[in-house]
Amino acid sequence: MKKLINKLSVLAGLVFVLTACEKDFLDKPVYGVLALEDYFQTEEELQEGVFACYDILQWSVAPDWNSMYIVKSFPSDESHAGGGSDADQPPYQQLDDYSFTSENKPIEHSFKAMYFGIMRANAVVNTAQGDTENKIKMIAEAKALRAYFYFELVSMWGGVPLRLSMPLNSAEYAIEKSTAEEIYAQIHKDLEEAIPNLPKKSEYSPEMRFRMSQGTAWALKGKAYLYQEMYAESAVAFEEVIGSTEYELQNDYSTLFLKESEYGVESLFEIGFVETEGYDWGSFKWGGDRTMENNINWQLMGPRGDYLKSGTSGLQGGWGFNYPTAAMAEAFDAEGDQLRKDANVLSVEDLRSKYGGDWTEDWTIEDPVWGMEGYFRIKYGTLTSETDGPVSELNYGTNVRLIRYADVLLMAAEANLQAGNAISVAQGYFDKVRTRVSLPAKVISMDAIKTERRLELAFEGVRFLDLIRWGDAANVLQNQGFNKNGNFSSKHALFPIPAVEVNNNYKMIQNTGW
Repeated sequence: MKKLINKLSVLAGLVFVLTACEKDFLDKPVYGVLALEDYFQTEEELQEGVFACYDILQWSVAPDWNSMYIVKSFPSDESHAGGGSDADQPPYQQLDDYSFTSENKPIEHSFKAMYFGIMRANAVVNTAQGDTENKIKMIAEAKALRAYFYFELVSMWGGVPLRLSMPLNSAEYAIEKSTAEEIYAQIHKDLEEAIPNLPKKSEYSPEMRFRMSQGTAWALKGKAYLYQEMYAESAVAFEEVIGSTEYELQNDYSTLFLKESEYGVESLFEIGFVETEGYDWGSFKWGGDRTMENNINWQLMGPRGDYLKSGTSGLQGGWGFNYPTAAMAEAFDAEGDQLRKDANVLSVEDLRSKYGGDWTEDWTIEDPVWGMEGYFRIKYGTLTSETDGPVSELNYGTNVRLIRYADVLLMAAEANLQAGNAISVAQGYFDKVRTRVSLPAKVISMDAIKTERRLELAFEGVRFLDLIRWGDAANVLQNQGFNKNGNFSSKHALFPIPAVEVNNNYKMIQNTGW
């Protein structure tokens, strides 16, 4: 099911506090408001609460101008912020050249979104009674989602407040940060409790395959161990995914990120969007609130429509953000990886020669369009086939892939190699990914894995965090930003805790250097 159930207003009012002097007033019913303990009594109510957690995933990556995808992507060496100039969307430019601060709005949004997800998961976990088989499964689902939200937080911010209950008043809001180790411990606890009660992917009906499965939870557990450098444990977790035979690589990499492949054989976890909502300029929901069901970010990150003549390429004009770097395109060339290059980027030269299109701005290497080095994105691109409705710019339906099988295979290869397990096991997983895109055999090493992840997972929001966990960011991420004036430093290994969180939580300590 691509379109998730609408946000529930009841979740915003699950907790209430009444103050009065007279007992008879307190005894009177309050209409239109439900106490938390009175909700999630039926399976239908519980499903609504669980689906509300998935809606936060949409909101975290797709509201106008604030997106977790952007926060993960722009600090990497894959793309430039783009836009009209260095003054267009300053928060984006700051992410691109490392001039961002704790007041950066996309960073604030990403942090906030994860806690909204945690709050909704907590409401389910702390309130629902597992008195039927379906309820037990949905409580497990909420625990796995809470683990996902906390993994996003700990991988981006390190130690954060560990909130496992619903605060009833402002006095309970201020709590200290837990350590990263404590957050990881909770992630593993939630997943261990969830996994036995989660369905397998194959046990969900096709329209329900957006939901947490056993395979997704095992993959998340393996990824958490990998980030902790607990390689033996990571390898064991990934083996549960691989040995389940629930997943396989899709034969055709070129269609992997199109609507036709959503929730396909390679999918472990993705965020669903629809192109059938029929938004126009009058009905579109601007403002970024949690009722958004659109993926406006794809329009925002398409090549500037003023300059693009698409020919037969299938590209549509966008608003000019997130252009690939030339270095990213050249990385495919260095590996002889034409198949994945064609599925990820399109050069101005190829637009003209292969598709009869044009880039009409007076663009040269010496005098380029801001943020643009001669390439457009195809993966997660503004493709005509991915949108519909009265205004195509407002109705992109491309799903965001969060975990897929190729990523699992490469993480499993890395975990087995680093754990000192049989080299043949790591080599076998590594080879599967390369064989799918017709690349020749290559002896596995950490350098080979790093290159393979860069090419296989380009523009999927994993590169920046990979460089940090490998300890490579300080060497790779120098002279970043289109003006080449941004340099990664030790403080950038963690994002700053948003200023609004520090100001509102007097026990909060800012991350080092911020």
